[in-house]
Amino acid sequence: MFEGLEQINWGIIAPLIVIQLILMVIALVDWSKREVTNGPKWLWLLIIIFVTTLGPIFYFIFGRRDD
Repeated sequence: MFEGLEQINWGIIAPLIVIQLILMVIALVDWSKREVTNGPKWLWLLIIIFVTTLGPIFYFIFGRRDD
């Protein structure tokens, strides 16, 4: 049942998973503290959560509004 998991190189995959989770948490904390974003705030929440690694990066590049 778990034969496929034995073939995965966890030395490469684990750091990528950790980086993705850190990016997501930082983006969600920033998103929750901001009152205004570029575009609908609820849409940025969906992008951060469901677009894996690129979602938080897109949020930091395009979604944040510095007033």
